[in-house]
Amino acid sequence: SSCGPLPQSSGINAEYGGADFVKIMQNAPKGVDYSEREHCYTIDGDADRILFFYSESHKFHLLDGDKISCLLASYIRRLLDEAEMALQVGVVQTAYANGSSTAFLESQGVTVVCVPTGVKHLHASAEKMDIGVYFEANGHGTVLFSGKASTAISREAEQCDGALVGHRTPMQKLLSLCGLINQACGDALTNILVIEALLRDNRWSVADWDGLYTDLPYRQLKVAVADRSLIKTFDAERRVSEPEGLQDQIDRLVAEYEAARCFVRPSGTENCVRVHAECRTQREADALAMAVGQCVFDCMELIRAKL
Repeated sequence: SSCGPLPQSSGINAEYGGADFVKIMQNAPKGVDYSEREHCYTIDGDADRILFFYSESHKFHLLDGDKISCLLASYIRRLLDEAEMALQVGVVQTAYANGSSTAFLESQGVTVVCVPTGVKHLHASAEKMDIGVYFEANGHGTVLFSGKASTAISREAEQCDGALVGHRTPMQKLLSLCGLINQACGDALTNILVIEALLRDNRWSVADWDGLYTDLPYRQLKVAVADRSLIKTFDAERRVSEPEGLQDQIDRLVAEYEAARCFVRPSGTENCVRVHAECRTQREADALAMAVGQCVFDCMELIRAKL
């Protein structure tokens, strides 16, 4: 498992590679050759984000922060259940987390909490759990073990000295995982080792991991506006409180599609409003995003005309 041969052209790896490029373009870094079913990693410049990808039947597959969270949380939940340890495992997500990932986690008995966008919100919420997992969609995240959890895991692992040679108990595995993960911040290099260890222990290929759930098709777009501060949100940025009436219009558009969701939020860095839509098909997600985007634009233009 490697990232493959690096491009030779000077600077091309930074311009057409890295976690952001792969996430946004849904494609491998330019110039990287890799074979079918060989899984690869891509990290960003300061190595705090990690994404995985592979090709199967000439189709690109991306495993983002949602897939990383689901692998880690479900693995930890299984070890705790096998050891009959009553510790809470939770995953902290933002509104951008794919709806299929949320449904999968809940089916595994994992607590899911949604918070506003930003690592500071994710980290703070994860600290409140016995074992808190968080990864942004771009692959930035980690696992936090509370003092209570660390003590309980260490105590149980120490009581397993009599285990058969070559056989590691669930608590011994969890203790090793606790020691390997960098809990201070997002650490892409450490997270590579963690993921490889979990795949090996599960005897999984990256395709097996990818098969935990299927992402709902989604579309993201940006709407340029004169003043993004006019958009006010609540419910972890999933609903709009201002301008009045905008959320009602969004709800009516979402209701036209089955199993759909859509939210809008002002960008934290650009003078625009970001739109995220999920539906059963890519065509429906594209159509819903465009309709909501137009709705936002018309609403903001109407406000500007009245000023």
